[in-house]
Amino acid sequence: MKRVVVGLSGGVDSSVTAYLLQKQGYEVIGLFMKNWHDDSVTISDECPWLEDSNDAMIVAEKLGIPFQTVDLSEQYKERIVDYMFDEYEKGRTPNPDVLCNREIKFDVFMDIALGLGADYVATGHYCRKEEEIIDGKPVYKLLAGKDGNKDQSYFLCQLSQEQLSKALFPVGELTKPEVREIAKEADLITAEKKDSQGLCFIGKVRLPDFLQQKLQPKEGVIVQVPDSLEAYNKPLPRFENKQAELTYKSKKFEYDVADGKVVGKHQGAHYFTKGQRKGLAVGGTKEPLFVIETDVEENVIFTGEGKNHRGLYRNVLFVSNEELHWVREDLALANDETMEVEARIRYRQPLEKAILHKVENGLFVEFENPQSAIQEGQFVAWYNNEELLGSGVIS
Repeated sequence: MKRVVVGLSGGVDSSVTAYLLQKQGYEVIGLFMKNWHDDSVTISDECPWLEDSNDAMIVAEKLGIPFQTVDLSEQYKERIVDYMFDEYEKGRTPNPDVLCNREIKFDVFMDIALGLGADYVATGHYCRKEEEIIDGKPVYKLLAGKDGNKDQSYFLCQLSQEQLSKALFPVGELTKPEVREIAKEADLITAEKKDSQGLCFIGKVRLPDFLQQKLQPKEGVIVQVPDSLEAYNKPLPRFENKQAELTYKSKKFEYDVADGKVVGKHQGAHYFTKGQRKGLAVGGTKEPLFVIETDVEENVIFTGEGKNHRGLYRNVLFVSNEELHWVREDLALANDETMEVEARIRYRQPLEKAILHKVENGLFVEFENPQSAIQEGQFVAWYNNEELLGSGVIS
C-alpha cells in the first residue's frame, strides 16, 4: 500500500484531496504546516492558523487518518519572508506563493514527508500531472487544472522533475463546485469554508503593514507622466539583428521628475508595485492613476492616467540564465533556438501568444500583444497545449 502525506491546510481543497486519496486506497497521513508566528501584522483578530489547524485536525479525525502539526516558521521566515523584504527593497515585486511551493511545500515539507516513509506528497492544487516515457526515461508533465477558473499550475511553475515525480494533485481533475459537493457528501467540516486570501500560509496580512516592519517609511513625491511623453513616441531605431531589437524592446522606460508634474506624496516607493492603483490617494483626474514605475533609489513613484497609459505596456521581457527554470528539462532551448508558446506573467491572466528566444545570457519572451505592468521579480510561465513547460523571474 502506497503511503501519501497530504498537506492539510484546513481548507476544502486539501480536505477533499485526503478523502479522495483514501478512497483510492492510499494510506494517508495529514500534516498541517505552521509557518507564521507573528500575529502583530495580521489584519483581523481571528488567528487564522489556529482555526485552520483545528479544522484540519477535525477533518483528519473524521477520515480516521493520523495527523500532526509541523512548525516550519523558521524556514519560512528565512526563505520566504526575508526574500520578500529583500526584493521589495530592490524595487522588485516578488511572488511568495510560487516560492512557497518550491521552497516549503515541495522541499522542506516533502523532506519531512519522505522521512515519514511517504511515497508521495499531495496538495489541494488545481493542476494535473501526467507521466510519459521519453527515450526510455519517465518524464513528468505539469498540466493546467480542469477548472479554468481555478487553474493553479502557475503557482507550481518552479517545480523540478524530481519534485513532480513525488507529487499528487487529486482535485486537479475536478471543478471547485464539484470539490465542495464531494466535501458535503463526505460530511467534511470545511465544505462551505471560504477560500483563504492573503500571503500563502500567513493569513490575512496587509502588505504595507507587513513591509513596514522592515522597510522604514520615507516621504517622497508622486509624479504624473503624460501620455504625450516624447519617449513613448520615438520612432524605432534600425536594428542589426533580432537580439538587438529584443534587447531594446525589453528595456523599461526611464523617467525623471521633470517628465511630469508632482501630484502628491507617498510614504515609500518600495511599498508600491507597477500596475497598482490603490493607495495613491491622488484625486482630480478623469481616470484613476496607475503606477507605471517606481524608483526606490530616488524614492519617486511615477504614475499615468488610465489603464491604457503607454507607460504600462511593453511586449518583450528578459529572464537571466540564473533565474530560468525548465519543468520539462528535455525541452530546454539551446542558444539561438526559438519556441512558440503561450505565456502569462501573473496568476489568472489568460494565456497570450509569445515566442521564446534563447540567447547566451538568458531568454527573451516576445509577446504578440503588449502586456500591461510587466513587473520585475514576478514569474513568467510558458505553456504548450495546457502543459506548463518552464518559467523564470522577470529581470
